[in-house]
Amino acid sequence: MAEVSNSSVDLRSGFCKSNSIFYSKRYPVPLPPNQNLNVTTFISSRAHHGKIAFIDAATGRHLTFSELWQAVDSVAECLSDMGIRKGHVILLLSPNSIFFPVVCLAVMSLGAVITTTNPLNTPGEIAKQVGDSKPVLAFTITELVPKLAGSNLPIVLLDNESETKTAPNHQASKIVTTLQEMMRKQPENESRVRDRVNQDDTATLLYSSGTTGASKGVVTSHSNLIAMVQTIVGRFKLEEGNHTFICTVPMFHIYGLATFAFGLLASGSTVVLLSKFDMHEMLSSIAKYKATYLPLVPPILVALINGADQIRPKYDLSSLHSVICGGAPLSKEVIEGFVEKYPTVTILQGYGLTESTGIGASTDSLEESRRYGTAGMLSPSMEAKIVDPDSGEALSVNRTGELWLKGPPIMKGYFSNPEATTSTLDSEGWLRTGDLCYIDEDGFIFVVDRLKELIKYKGYQVPPAELEALLLTHPEVSDVAVIPFPDREVGQYPMAYVVRKAGSALSERGVMDFVAKQVAPYKRVRKVAFVASIPKNQSGKILRKDLIKLATSKL
Repeated sequence: MAEVSNSSVDLRSGFCKSNSIFYSKRYPVPLPPNQNLNVTTFISSRAHHGKIAFIDAATGRHLTFSELWQAVDSVAECLSDMGIRKGHVILLLSPNSIFFPVVCLAVMSLGAVITTTNPLNTPGEIAKQVGDSKPVLAFTITELVPKLAGSNLPIVLLDNESETKTAPNHQASKIVTTLQEMMRKQPENESRVRDRVNQDDTATLLYSSGTTGASKGVVTSHSNLIAMVQTIVGRFKLEEGNHTFICTVPMFHIYGLATFAFGLLASGSTVVLLSKFDMHEMLSSIAKYKATYLPLVPPILVALINGADQIRPKYDLSSLHSVICGGAPLSKEVIEGFVEKYPTVTILQGYGLTESTGIGASTDSLEESRRYGTAGMLSPSMEAKIVDPDSGEALSVNRTGELWLKGPPIMKGYFSNPEATTSTLDSEGWLRTGDLCYIDEDGFIFVVDRLKELIKYKGYQVPPAELEALLLTHPEVSDVAVIPFPDREVGQYPMAYVVRKAGSALSERGVMDFVAKQVAPYKRVRKVAFVASIPKNQSGKILRKDLIKLATSKL
């Protein structure tokens, strides 16, 4: 139980009657008192049990812990020589790679800020993020260089040198060096003077759609990341032995970055990286590297259940201890289906947001996961309120309202967006999650619905407002509304209700193709319905719930 001196806290639920706050029932995470500390130094100072830090599943190439930290030091020194200083933003555009953490840790050690973006994003989407975050340097692979055309950013290539020789000559791209070249630099013995980095300084700038609207830069501090590292290490009790994790999720996303690039590194665990998800490669890697933990998202878990009769005879999964699922609470059918097919593997769940550094709630045992539909209990040192969205009243046990979170991992705010920050973080540091939830008498959180209007496609966030704005630029569209359409395999996908202009013969395929040419694949509209008008309230807000009810009434 978190340190609360109030006798009115119910030990079973964690609810305090006097202030209507739910307190975590987990043991609090210890945070370092030294404020002059960056997350890179914090992670590197910990004792490591594992010999190998990262393995590339496809090539077998690996980095030991000593090689990793030597590479981080070399790259940091090169960046310093290039004039990178505290507060400078560095863009990382890359699929999963054993060098992804090297770049992040080197950048953050200088007090510079790392911003990541999805390799599937279009050049236009990436340009928007570049325009907002204003990076001074980019790291990417040869294949993705064209997506930075027009940015005029100096570029460091992550590819091996043999691959960079075939790099196309992009007039707008200024390739200054390769990561391999930077890693060859021998760090000088004399410690050079660098900017002092404090725990409160910004470490990462990850882009999230937040509770509503367009993508915004989430300002995460070194202190936020340190709290996240401590939570992850403590949750899995990783100090108790050597463990190997398979990284199936993208490292540009908070789930992948927080867990695999930072959190597990502090425990001495080995991480096997898949550059992109492939079921065969994932299963082969579990067998080859005797993996103990498999973090994933619900669609992969469902595929493991459905394919179990073919998977189990073909792959040796005997080393697997636990699967950790994030993105959405699992149903009773999915949990029991998995337990039946893989009886020796424990199923764990987690809930978090980019704005909470991926931390929020979790189930830490099969018994807890069998509280069907739960997102878990509050993570260590976290506090929660359940707030009535209309009255603002803080509610008690088993009452539904918006989940508010407070604790060490909560972001500093949105980058250069005080309006969005104020609407999401209150003056006391409470984060409005945008999720309608209740907390039961045992302290378990249940997500009922989303106040926020985000579509969750395979764990990716798709803001309807972005697709609506895009479709309104079509010459034959007079009005449009985009809603989440439920799908067993991907969770949800975008469906568009379109009002055509008079005389238009625009087809469903025409709408889908128009969007597909301009957005990343996960944002594509996959279902279209034409209507005479879009239902809206008196203030002009789209009545999405009416459209969702209409769309799903025939299911």
